[in-house]
Amino acid sequence: MRRLVSMTLACAVIAISAPSLAQTPPPAAPPAQPASGGTPDAMPFDIPYGVSIGLEKAKQVMAAAENEAKRRNWKMNIAVVDTNGELVHFSRMEGAQIASVPISIGKARTSARFRRESRTFYNAFETGHGYVSTLDPTLVASPGGFPLLEGGKLVGAIGCSGGTGDQDALICKMGADLMK
Repeated sequence: MRRLVSMTLACAVIAISAPSLAQTPPPAAPPAQPASGGTPDAMPFDIPYGVSIGLEKAKQVMAAAENEAKRRNWKMNIAVVDTNGELVHFSRMEGAQIASVPISIGKARTSARFRRESRTFYNAFETGHGYVSTLDPTLVASPGGFPLLEGGKLVGAIGCSGGTGDQDALICKMGADLMK
């Protein structure tokens, strides 16, 4: 008797669930991957490394950036790093936003380690390429980090923070242009 009840119950469960399984829609196709931009002939951002920037040159770069920030009355945090992204010189201008201290260092570090302007990563995020966040946990995807080149070789980077992204970039560019 128990066996008959168990079999009847099992058949009833199958009969009840069968129509719902038959109406399940097929799984949707995975979303199309964004274009990778093709395969370039040359390696992008292939800037050779030079001897890391020293303190005296870092002070000159810093002075150029600070002078422009003072001229515009923008309170900035400015960091200069070596080719490894390690801090060489730092300045927090009077009244500059405290939260921007590590941001300026992060922008400089990102620019040095990836040999490109930090805005490149900001632009990638803006166009839907979220993979950028998986590259490096210290990456800062925001305008305001510039590589420092001397004789066509990377010697370090400068990062600025405290204003808008474009304000940060403008101040950093003044320091980076001193190296050219």
